[in-house]
Amino acid sequence: MANVNRPLIKAIVASIALTLGSGAAYAACDDISRTALENAANAVVDANSSGGFNLPMWVTVVDETGKVCHVVNTARDTNSGPDIGNDSWLGSRVISAQKANTANAFSLNGFAISTANLYGLTQPGGSLYGLQHSNPVDASHAYDGSPNTWGKNADSLKNKRIGGVNVFGGGLALYNASGAKVGAIGVSGDTSCTDHAVAWKIRAALDLNHVPTGLHADLGGIGDELVYEEDGVAALANSTRHPTCPNAPTGIENGVISDPD
Repeated sequence: MANVNRPLIKAIVASIALTLGSGAAYAACDDISRTALENAANAVVDANSSGGFNLPMWVTVVDETGKVCHVVNTARDTNSGPDIGNDSWLGSRVISAQKANTANAFSLNGFAISTANLYGLTQPGGSLYGLQHSNPVDASHAYDGSPNTWGKNADSLKNKRIGGVNVFGGGLALYNASGAKVGAIGVSGDTSCTDHAVAWKIRAALDLNHVPTGLHADLGGIGDELVYEEDGVAALANSTRHPTCPNAPTGIENGVISDPD
């Protein structure tokens, strides 16, 4: 053993220990199963009570690091693969992941911000104007892989961090019963108001709606509701409100506050 490089061995052991220890601290996609997400998404969309045009939805969940855990599509007639773009808006696949990334990236354990809350703040003259151009989608991840995986458990978005910032309704942070943020959900495929309502109901069905507080807690909700601005476009700038949509959902059960004044 005289020729053993003991300092080197100690360094290797320390490095392994550090790797194992830090790995345990990494976020994991074990707060929600794909089956639970798929069942909740299908039930909410099937209920046909969220306004909009009653279209199929893309639903993406990310963990608290922004890594995609699951991608689900409720167009179950085709279920998945290239033809799914003929039954649901294909562009909404990446948008749903973008919304989830945004809600996760700008929400904290103690404060939730939905993508709908960012609309007015990012309009010209708003204090966050330009935010939507930050953290762009990583196209090498977003459009990688075979289209045969789209909407399936093996969707090529899974386990990727694609980034992206979206500033209209459909993205909500997820909070467990302890009030800890465990990631976010993004929904896209209909009007932005309906996307928000569907995300709101799915989050509740998953019991991940233990929101600590948010920008609109003073209006009687839990804080990250979509609040309609009814005084016109000019009033939206630098507000935390959102424009209304065709056949817009109303009521707190949809995560909407329609007449706060």
